[in-house]
Amino acid sequence: QSEIARIYRRYLDHLRQDRGLAKNSLLVYGPFIRDFLDSHSTGDGTILPDAFGAVAIRDHFLAYSKGRSAEYTRLMAVALRSFCHFLFLRSDTVQDLYESVPSVRKWRQSTVPTFLTPEQQEALIASADRSTPTGRRDYAILLLLARLGLRAGEIVAMQLDDIHWRSGELVVHGKGQMVEHVPLPSEVGEAIAAYLRDGRGASASRHVFLRRLAPRVGLAGPAAIGKIVCQAFARAGLRPACRGAAH
Repeated sequence: QSEIARIYRRYLDHLRQDRGLAKNSLLVYGPFIRDFLDSHSTGDGTILPDAFGAVAIRDHFLAYSKGRSAEYTRLMAVALRSFCHFLFLRSDTVQDLYESVPSVRKWRQSTVPTFLTPEQQEALIASADRSTPTGRRDYAILLLLARLGLRAGEIVAMQLDDIHWRSGELVVHGKGQMVEHVPLPSEVGEAIAAYLRDGRGASASRHVFLRRLAPRVGLAGPAAIGKIVCQAFARAGLRPACRGAAH
C-alpha cells in the first residue's frame, strides 16, 4: 500500500475502533479525507512534506468549499477537524490543528421544520397494499417509523431476536452502538407478526425485514427504507418536503 492508502486506512480504523462510529458515518467522513490526501500527494502515493500543516489544511478547506452548500461545507469541516485530531494522536503533528479549520455558521431553527400532518401520516401508512407480501412488509416498516420514530438504519439492523413478544419490547440498535429497549405497541406488533407469518417467507437470515427478490437476505441499507417511504409518498399523492423521506 502507498503511504496515503495506509494513512487513510488507519484513519478509518480510528473512527471505527476508537470513536465507535457507525458505517454510515465512515461513508460521510471518508471521502472528505481521501480528497484531502489525494490533493496533497506527490503523485507516487506519498504525502507532501507540508500537507499536515495549518496553512495547507485551511487552504484546502477554502478551495474545496467554493460553490458548495452550507451542509456540505459543514460536514467537510467536521471531517477535517476529526482528521486533525487523529494526526495529533498519531504524533504526526506537534499540536492538534483542529482550530485551523474555519468554522461554518449554520443557524439552528432558522426555518420552520418540515413535518407531516396526522392526516398525511395516516395516508402514507394506508397506502401499503397489505394483500401482498411486499405490502405487509412496507406497512410494518411505515408503522415503525411513524409510531416509534425509529431511524432507517435501526429498522434495517433489526433482528428476529430483538423482538420480545411476551414482554412487548423491542431492542433497538442505534447510532454509536447504543442499545435501547422500547415498548412495542400492539398495532406495530400485529403488523410485524402478519409480515413474519404471511410475507417474509423462509430464509436463513435473522434480519426481520428481507429483500423482495432473491437473494432473500436483509435490506441493503437505510436507502432501501427511504425508497419504501418515497414509494408510499407517490401512492398517497404526496411529495416529501426535503431529502431523506424516511427521516
